[in-house]
Amino acid sequence: MRPAHGHEDFGDAILAKKSDKTIEAILLESGVVNAQQVASAVEEAKNSGKLVGEVLIEQGACKETDVAKGLATQYGIEFLDLGKPESLARTDRTLLKPEVQQKYTVIPLRKERGSLLVCVHDPSDIVTLDMLGMMTNMRVSAGAVAARSQVMTFVQGAQAGPDLGKQGSKLFSDSLDKSTDQSRDRSADRSADRSSDRSADRSVDADTGDSKIVVLVERMIYQAVTNRASDIHIEPRKNDVLIRYRIDGVCIERDILPKKMQNQVLARIKLMAGVNISERRIPQDGRIKQLVDDKYIDFRVSSCPAVHGESVVLRILRPDSARIGLAGLGFEADNLDNFNRIIRRPNGIFLVTGPTGSGKTTTLYSALNDLNTPDRKIITAEDPVEYAFKGINQVQVREHIGLTFSAILKSMLRQAPNIILVGEIRDREVADIAIQAALTGHMVFSTLHTNDAPSAITRLIDMGVKPFLVASSIQAIMGQRLARILCPKCKAPDPNPDWKMLKLVGINEEELANGTLMKPVGCAECQGTGYRGRRAIFELMAMNSEIRDLAFNRASVSKIRAAAVRGGMRSLVGDGKIKILRGVTTATEIANFAQVEGFSPNEVAGG
Repeated sequence: MRPAHGHEDFGDAILAKKSDKTIEAILLESGVVNAQQVASAVEEAKNSGKLVGEVLIEQGACKETDVAKGLATQYGIEFLDLGKPESLARTDRTLLKPEVQQKYTVIPLRKERGSLLVCVHDPSDIVTLDMLGMMTNMRVSAGAVAARSQVMTFVQGAQAGPDLGKQGSKLFSDSLDKSTDQSRDRSADRSADRSSDRSADRSVDADTGDSKIVVLVERMIYQAVTNRASDIHIEPRKNDVLIRYRIDGVCIERDILPKKMQNQVLARIKLMAGVNISERRIPQDGRIKQLVDDKYIDFRVSSCPAVHGESVVLRILRPDSARIGLAGLGFEADNLDNFNRIIRRPNGIFLVTGPTGSGKTTTLYSALNDLNTPDRKIITAEDPVEYAFKGINQVQVREHIGLTFSAILKSMLRQAPNIILVGEIRDREVADIAIQAALTGHMVFSTLHTNDAPSAITRLIDMGVKPFLVASSIQAIMGQRLARILCPKCKAPDPNPDWKMLKLVGINEEELANGTLMKPVGCAECQGTGYRGRRAIFELMAMNSEIRDLAFNRASVSKIRAAAVRGGMRSLVGDGKIKILRGVTTATEIANFAQVEGFSPNEVAGG
């Protein structure tokens, strides 16, 4: 959740709100430059990689103070003419040590609402602001902008000569590079793909520009991990680059980077992921292994060409998430007992269903972790292998060399396993082999993309699997979703609940009187959202004679669902209702994630 007073970046800096107008448009409107000068500067900036304002100054089209005034207008901050005593009087050099001012080329102004305001020559340089924030342990924002030469002269001392601008710039650059060399070395050493040779490192150095980009990417990753994000989304737009984190299943806008940093940031991430940094026309996939707070974290990286540049997503794979134990997944006591009993059967198929991101893999990994004993041989076929487990034989699907799910499954059966996990049943061939494995004495776990448990039966039959094989091989099917749970630090009783939402999940007045409804409030612990973490809600459909007969006769989903409810299955909404009445989550969360086609609140009246 974004702070109300500004835009918070990866560290402790706050970026000023930027106008939609470009600097050249602002200078053109003010009459400082003409259209021909702007066109020439824009073309030169594209070829040289410089900022348009810098080119206009170099070409003599305008002065440094003109560009500084334009930047002040663009970012909605104050312009300071440091040649005037009244402007100098607005600074407070005691707020930062002289060597810090020189190192980061900033002039301290004042402290305001817990933030340090500084005068800069480039308000878009959020990396420098962020590094200053890390050094001072304060939130830092650009409160004013001044001409570059004036800032350089000021930080070097009042007696500086006229040539100090270029010299100061070099001192600043050298100092900053020195301070970040170690960070760059650590980041490079932590890259997962060691197969990238040194020539790739040299090529990216030219592409990523300098070590500030290395620090920025490393900081982005660190903040995402410490904020419990599951994904980092880097999305180029027309004039900037949007950074979003997915936290507890919800995308939160985290930062907006200047467009000029796009290629450098993407090149750095692609190098770390071990993919071709020069290829921008086709999708690519890679992996990163990064040390964060003394723990190695895996990242699955996916790049996809888009209109304004490559969109990149880093999926954060936390090993601990697959080892939280079955009880920590969100099972109610009765469902957990049934689940434990079913997964310990000697043969059959156990399917987990749900959309992408519903926690299916985590549930199956947790089950395998429980079943992983020396007397059992477990083999998995996965695409990709997300977490490594000691004592389990895990095989990575590689379709480009013919190592498909079906090929791995056929080989598995010759390895005499007790338990087989197939990452996903995608087609009839895989489904047929899995069923044959189940019928020949193996316990098979797998996932299927359907909205609920009863739909899995009709989905397999639609794939072409014979109904009698479906009916005879499946032991149970479990549908699941992930719902956000209320932050334990700030949740509060809800005296005025939304009755429309309560009706959607089947909660009546009598149940409400015996339950405890809570509402989200928001605090520092949950970043103001009112929610912290997620738990799964389940519907566990154990096969019985009635459901097997319906499957054999190709019955509709609605008939199978009705039979499952009669057999004791509690629906997704019913499982969620229990958590609502215990004050674990809210009716809004359950209604958003748990409703399925054909659902009726009557199903959960007794939930």
